[in-house]
Amino acid sequence: MITCYLKYVIDPYQVKEFEQYAKMWIPLVNKLGGTHHGYFLPHEGANNIAYALFSFPSLTDYERYRQEMAVDEECQQAFEFANENKCIISYERSFMRPVFE
Repeated sequence: MITCYLKYVIDPYQVKEFEQYAKMWIPLVNKLGGTHHGYFLPHEGANNIAYALFSFPSLTDYERYRQEMAVDEECQQAFEFANENKCIISYERSFMRPVFE
């Protein structure tokens, strides 16, 4: 299993728009074979940092998701929503391997 960890720098004046974007992606990741663990929005501390975590059984499954996402109409609508309102300033993506008991 691999978990994709996304750290976003968001526009602090558009947290509501980013939350709407986040709610668009959770079912899309799940639809395309992943397990979304949620988005985490600013509450205390930095007002412009948000996180997301989602997992796939393997890196191969994640790569398949990326290919399907690129042609999925709902995914493209979510990207366009973020591009139109500019709620995301930047992001970085890392992959982690979870450790369980």
